[in-house]
Amino acid sequence: MSWSAFLPYVAVMAVVTYLIRMLPLTAFRKPIRSRFVQSFLTYIPYAVLGAMTFPEVFYSTGDLRTAAVGVLTAVILAWRGKSLLTVAVAACAAVAAAQGILLLIG
Repeated sequence: MSWSAFLPYVAVMAVVTYLIRMLPLTAFRKPIRSRFVQSFLTYIPYAVLGAMTFPEVFYSTGDLRTAAVGVLTAVILAWRGKSLLTVAVAACAAVAAAQGILLLIG
C-alpha cells in the first residue's frame, strides 16, 4: 500500500479520536453534580476493561479447564484482598499446575 493511500485512513482515525475526546468536553461545560452520574462515570473504565479482558482469559491457555482453574484462583485471591502481583502469580502457577496434572493424567 502506498503512502498516499494510507494517509486518508490515518486522517479519519485522527478525526474520530479527536471527536471522541472533545465531544464530552463541549457537551458538559458545567461540573456534574449528580452523585449517581458521577459514580456511574467512575466505574465505566473498570467495566469496559473487564468486558474486554475477561472473555479472553478463557481462551488464553488453549484448554478451558486450566483457564477456569486460573480464573477461580484469581477470583478467590482477589476477593480476599491480595495484591495484584500475588493474584497474577498465583493464577499463573495454578494454570501451570493444572496443565501439569492434565499431562500426567493423559
